[in-house]
Amino acid sequence: MKNKKVLWIVLGAVDVAVVLFLFVIHILMLVNVVGKTPEALQEFIREGNGLIGFLAGHLWVYGIFFVIPLFVILIANIVWLVFYVRKTVQSEKVTVKDLSAEEKEALKAELLKDLNKPEEPKEEKVEAKEEK
Repeated sequence: MKNKKVLWIVLGAVDVAVVLFLFVIHILMLVNVVGKTPEALQEFIREGNGLIGFLAGHLWVYGIFFVIPLFVILIANIVWLVFYVRKTVQSEKVTVKDLSAEEKEALKAELLKDLNKPEEPKEEKVEAKEEK
């Protein structure tokens, strides 16, 4: 059980590290590519300095190795979060045996109040609607 907890912590840390790396690459691409004139962009691509210059010249590499994995990881994280929340929020069914004496009395009083409440005749409401 302890190894499983450590595994989840390590996987979470790796997930965060990969997502942060991908976000940094996206931000660097936005800073260096978006908003430049076509001439300045062509000059930047021709220079091809570093990873960002290479990715600016080869957008298919950028899309396959950086954009798609980021979306896949984010979708997987959202799905995992939904399953985790459903699992932790599931409430156990409470039986009468689980209630304390005070809770039983409060429940009994609430049920009696609901049972003794006079019901309004439904037929009168239907007839009133038909008359309009």
